[in-house]
Amino acid sequence: MTAREIAFYTCVLIVLGACWGLTIPLSKIAVSTGHRHFGLIFWDVAIGVAFLGAVLGLRGKRLPVTGAALRAYGVIALLGTLLPNAASYQAIAHLPAGVMAIVLSLVPMLAFPVALALGLDRFSLRRLAGLSVGLAGVLILVLPETSLPDPAMLAWVPLALVAPLCYAFEGNYVARWGTAGLDAVQVLAGGSLVAAALSLPLALATGQFISPFRSYGPPEWALIASALIHAATYAGYVWLVGRAGSVFSAQVSYLVTGFGVLASLAILRESYSPYIWMALCLVLAGVFLVQPRRKEPLAPGPSIGETAR
Repeated sequence: MTAREIAFYTCVLIVLGACWGLTIPLSKIAVSTGHRHFGLIFWDVAIGVAFLGAVLGLRGKRLPVTGAALRAYGVIALLGTLLPNAASYQAIAHLPAGVMAIVLSLVPMLAFPVALALGLDRFSLRRLAGLSVGLAGVLILVLPETSLPDPAMLAWVPLALVAPLCYAFEGNYVARWGTAGLDAVQVLAGGSLVAAALSLPLALATGQFISPFRSYGPPEWALIASALIHAATYAGYVWLVGRAGSVFSAQVSYLVTGFGVLASLAILRESYSPYIWMALCLVLAGVFLVQPRRKEPLAPGPSIGETAR
């Protein structure tokens, strides 16, 4: 790439990271008045389907309905949306949004040992060091009694870890078995459609459905904004990967975490103990060490269905 292209793509990367990071405090606002996970998931993916469907229409593409495609949609719906989002929405109702931003950045570190087990990547001491540093960051986040604002929040950290673990398995599934020849927007749109079909009856059965015929306050607008930002940002990320490459584009994970913490500070007026700042530095250092270098095989990380929450 030329210097001008690098500068331009770097600006795009920063904008994507800032937008994706913004969805973390928006999710916190969405649950602030009692909206529950299945209702939130349904509208999140339904809005995403409308946006991504329009993108596919403009590109002249459609969603295949072959057996292989449906299997890919189902995996993305479960591992990329339903399970991680159900856990994240419940956890973020009890944890600071900045802490969630740190926890979600663990995806590459969790994905690496899974990739090793599946034979998708190779062992290296640098990545082992990254795993160790990231683990130290998590321990600093949860062990000191004065780390979290309320020690009772510690019980919700394991639930918060469900999301990055699901994304780690999802990324490895895509790396191992592929997406049935579909591009990323098709898979995300199909996965979102399946997630909408699954989450709607769950929301209705559990009384969590959020009626659109209501007065709209900050939680409802936050949900709409988060869904639109995620869909648009993901489409932009796919565009960036196609032009700047996956190694360059993967650096967005650092920006999502950083902007997620900063946005939570600015919008939610959160405050963090020195332990949380130390954990943030260690986790980002761990992600840096675990990320593949340009000549190394790419370890699966945040991928097709990740919401970056």
